[in-house]
Amino acid sequence: MDFKSKIVLISGPTASGKSKFAIKLAKKINGEIINADSMQVYKELKILSARPSFKDYQNIKHHLYGFHNVRNNFSAGDWLKLSLRKIVEIKKRKKIPILVGGTGLYFNAILKGLVKIPKIPIKYRDKIRELHKNLGQKIFYKKLLELDPKSKNKINSTDSQRSIRAYEVKKFTNKSLHDWYQNTSPVYEDKDFFKIYINFPRDQLISKITSRTEKMIKMGAINEVQNFVKLKVKKDKSVNKAIGISEIKEYLNDEKKLNEIKEKISIKTRQYAKRQSTWARGNMKNWFQLESLNIKTFLKKIK
Repeated sequence: MDFKSKIVLISGPTASGKSKFAIKLAKKINGEIINADSMQVYKELKILSARPSFKDYQNIKHHLYGFHNVRNNFSAGDWLKLSLRKIVEIKKRKKIPILVGGTGLYFNAILKGLVKIPKIPIKYRDKIRELHKNLGQKIFYKKLLELDPKSKNKINSTDSQRSIRAYEVKKFTNKSLHDWYQNTSPVYEDKDFFKIYINFPRDQLISKITSRTEKMIKMGAINEVQNFVKLKVKKDKSVNKAIGISEIKEYLNDEKKLNEIKEKISIKTRQYAKRQSTWARGNMKNWFQLESLNIKTFLKKIK
């Protein structure tokens, strides 16, 4: 396997061990790691975002982790601009850039270029999400195809996230999401990348997610949310979507017991992992599919 002159992309569902694998790979191929997770950019969310530890930072150089203030939104465009700059810097040091995370939109941005869609107001987007919630994905998808026939065969009928995005873009701009994509071009070509997707058995992933939730609580997730609440972050900020914030707030407000919120966090994380896997099936078909059981064998083959 030749990683020279490549940009390595690593993705997979949450809790699949992407970060640990990236560190092991970086040691093997003389790489540096760039964050591709939308929540790990926030400096105030170390525990809930499962950011790599200080020990990990010491072993391998990490970039774009824990640097952004939660009071400010951070878009895919912001990430792309910074990550492209980091790739150039890493290559100048004769090292290999390794981008790791679970945010599909970030990978889409670097592989296909950034789509310059007009900003859609949060209230407008919330209305469409409410519509999706009321109708359910099956009926909502039918409505999407009526509104935007170009989405047929391009968006999986079970992919809620992309269905909602395509619907809101077409509704707000009167132009198909797929037409917007046609007007973009990436900085790097597909041949410049080595793309790895980690497949993790569903039953084992569920168990890992439950254990990780327990670990987060023990590490101080409740205190992290207490400090977050003190910052009085506006409701329209993207950081509020981080799993665990609203659940722990319920505990702090004496609305739920600790065991109840731990279960809610685990359930939400499992649902998120399922959405990531669904998204990957539609968007990462040509990625190297690495089974979690074969990670050690994969690393041994690299000289």
